[in-house]
Amino acid sequence: MLESESYHCPYCGEPAEALLDLSAGDQSYIEDCPVCCRPIEFELRTDGGEWQLDVRAEND
Repeated sequence: MLESESYHCPYCGEPAEALLDLSAGDQSYIEDCPVCCRPIEFELRTDGGEWQLDVRAEND
């Protein structure tokens, strides 16, 4: 099950969108900002239905 979620880069503040795979359970991963290319840490918590995404700078 895929979900799309908008977020703002914690470095440059530009809006972007993440594609989330809710079927994989809780996840923590790093992706580069599509605008400024700095590493963003994503933490997804899900039970397969409800979910929460936290986005922060890599060293926060």
